[in-house]
Amino acid sequence: MDRQKRWFEKDISGCSISGFICEDGKRVSGETIIRSIALMNERSNGLGGGFAGYGIYPEMKDFYAFHLMYDDQQAKEDGEKVLNEALIIELQEKIPTRKTKGIYNPPILMRYFAKVDEGRLYDLEISEEDYIIQTVMRINSNIKGAYVFSSGKNMGAFKAVGFPDAVGRFYRLEEYEGYIWIAHGRFPTNTPGWWGGAHPFTLLDFSVVHNGEISSYGINKRYLEMFGYKCTLMTDTEVMTYLFDLLLRRHRLPVEIACMALAPPTWREIDYENEKMELQKAIRIVYGSALVNGPFAILLAHNKGLIGLNDRLKLRPLVAARKDNVLYISSEESGIREICPSPEKVWAPKAGEPVMGWLKEEEKGEFELYRTRISDREKSQSVHTVSSLC
Repeated sequence: MDRQKRWFEKDISGCSISGFICEDGKRVSGETIIRSIALMNERSNGLGGGFAGYGIYPEMKDFYAFHLMYDDQQAKEDGEKVLNEALIIELQEKIPTRKTKGIYNPPILMRYFAKVDEGRLYDLEISEEDYIIQTVMRINSNIKGAYVFSSGKNMGAFKAVGFPDAVGRFYRLEEYEGYIWIAHGRFPTNTPGWWGGAHPFTLLDFSVVHNGEISSYGINKRYLEMFGYKCTLMTDTEVMTYLFDLLLRRHRLPVEIACMALAPPTWREIDYENEKMELQKAIRIVYGSALVNGPFAILLAHNKGLIGLNDRLKLRPLVAARKDNVLYISSEESGIREICPSPEKVWAPKAGEPVMGWLKEEEKGEFELYRTRISDREKSQSVHTVSSLC
C-alpha cells in the first residue's frame, strides 16, 4: 500500500518497537538498531520515528546531555537563557544531521552538556535529579517553541517526523556506539504527528517507546501532577515515562513492584489465594491511579538495564530473544532475526510480567536497587513499605 494513503488511516494495532542490551557493556553502532526497526516499517506511517542510545557520549559521561529542539531563533534564545541560568554549560553544539529524503522542515536541533552548581542544590534543599527535572519542566511548559527531548547522562534520544529508518539516517546514528539501543516506528491515532510527539519519551536516564493506547491517560496525568510533573506533550506515552520515574527513582520500588503497579492482576485474579495476594492488594490500593489501562507494549531503558512490559491482557505483541550476552525485545520476531539470525532462545513474555536485561559491571549503580527480586522474607516488608505510602 502506498505510504501516503496510510497517513490517513487509523489502525490501533500499529506502531513498532525494538531494542537490545549488550549486558557485557559492549558498544555497537546505531546502524544495528536502524536495521531492526526498518524491517517493521509497515507498522508505522511516516508520522514519527525515534531512537535512544546509552553509552554514546563516553567522553562527556559525567555531564547531563540536554537535547533540545527549537521552532525558531527566538525560542532558542529563550531556552538558552533558562539553561544558562539553571546550569553550568560545558559544551553546546548543533546535533549532527544530514539532509535525508523523507525528513522535512526540521526544527533547530541543539545539544548541551551541563552540570549543576552544588551550592544551588544546597540552598534549594533539593536533589540533583529533581533539579534537572524542574529545569526540563520549566522549559517544556513555559518556553514557547522549545522542547527538551533528552536530559540523561551518557545517553541521548533522537526523534523526528518520518519513517524510523529515515530518522536514523537523518541523525547519522551509524556514527554513534552504545550498549543499549531502543527504537520506535509511530502510527499516531489520537495525537498529531509532530517532532516532539515522536518516541522515545525521556526523563533523566529513563526512556520509553510504546505501542498501544492508554485509555487511563487522564487519571494518570492528574495523579502525576500531584507530584509536580507537567504533561505538556500531547501524547499518552509521556505519562508512562513519568510514572516510572516516580515509582523507581522517587519511591524506590523494585522493578517487579513498579511493573505490578502499572499492569496489576485483576481483582478476580487477586481473590484467588496466592503467595503474593497481600502485596498485590496493597499495590492496587496505594497505586490505583498509576494503573495503566488499555492495550500496550513498552520498552523502558535506563543506563543500567532494559525492560519490556505488556499490558495485563497482552493485547499488543512483544517478543524477546537471547544470544550470548545480548537480550533482544521487539514487536515482531523478524525485527530480532534481522540483527540476530540465530538466537539461542525466543519467547513471548507473559501479560503483565516484565522481561529484563541488566548491565553487568563490577561497580553497581543506583539502578541496582530496582532489580532486586522479591524474596519470601521481603514480601511482607514490601507490603508494609507500599502501605506506608497511603
